[in-house]
Amino acid sequence: MTKTRLTTQLTELLGVDHPILLAPMEGVAGGRLAAAVSAAGAYGQVGGGYCDLEMIRRELDLAKGVRVGIGFITFALEGTPQALDLALESNPPSVQLSFGDPRPWADRIHGAGALLICGVQAPHEVDLALEAGADVLVAQGRDAGGHGRPDIGTMALIPSVVDRAKGVPVVAAGGLADGRGLAAALMLGAQGITLGTRFLASREAISNAVEATKLIELGAFDTVRTDVYDVVRGPAWPEGHDGRVYRNEFVGRWDRDPTHPQDQVDSMRSDYFASVPDDYSVRPLWTGEGVELVRSIESASTIVERVVTEATTLLDSAGTRISR
Repeated sequence: MTKTRLTTQLTELLGVDHPILLAPMEGVAGGRLAAAVSAAGAYGQVGGGYCDLEMIRRELDLAKGVRVGIGFITFALEGTPQALDLALESNPPSVQLSFGDPRPWADRIHGAGALLICGVQAPHEVDLALEAGADVLVAQGRDAGGHGRPDIGTMALIPSVVDRAKGVPVVAAGGLADGRGLAAALMLGAQGITLGTRFLASREAISNAVEATKLIELGAFDTVRTDVYDVVRGPAWPEGHDGRVYRNEFVGRWDRDPTHPQDQVDSMRSDYFASVPDDYSVRPLWTGEGVELVRSIESASTIVERVVTEATTLLDSAGTRISR
């Protein structure tokens, strides 16, 4: 772990050394990765995602003894509310809720002694999170990999949310993968950043060799926002959401006919479920625009150390000469 500490309102609140959060990505941010991120002085979170109880139990058990949070897709909790009960049994320091109204769950989370972290992407979501008593807001721009709103980029979203947050610490998410992103986010008023794609390309992530190889080959222009997987594979997402993914042959096929007749949907659904899990010409490789900065698969501790060192160096040298 790097000896350098970058202290912000967020680090004080979470009790960590570095203002870096692991995005709670289901199928990526398992217990092993979350524990490694926390051990490196940042803040790990297990991805509870769509509330698979067996998966949640297994991954929390892998992180046992290490201080990690957990995150959920909020609208999925409505169908499986016992997932939150299961998570709270492990006494997590925090629960992150994204993509839905956090208010029905806030009292249970706070009552268990956990902080409430809310993912937000639009003004009305900020207002709902504040009404729920959110302790931290994660402002996710359209640059991010995976699901979200396609409306506004991270650099424009951060100051908008900061100005609306009434002093609640804001964490920037989307397209960030190195110390330059952390330094820029702090300058815009954020108290830290969330990293998703950068930690997907780590040794401890739940991943496979094909995915890892592909990640280090891709650039930002190889990603695109699409709803093809929500339509073809499911589950359906609320209106106004889609996902950023590697622009593969399957996505191209979907885009060629924007009317999406039923026979196209049926044919693509059949092809999807006939493909193998690591065939990324068909299957989704969820990745953000920050993949441009990912060129190696490294340990979580190495990633944290490099991001913090780069950011502190930049912030220390940020003085600008002004001539009059």
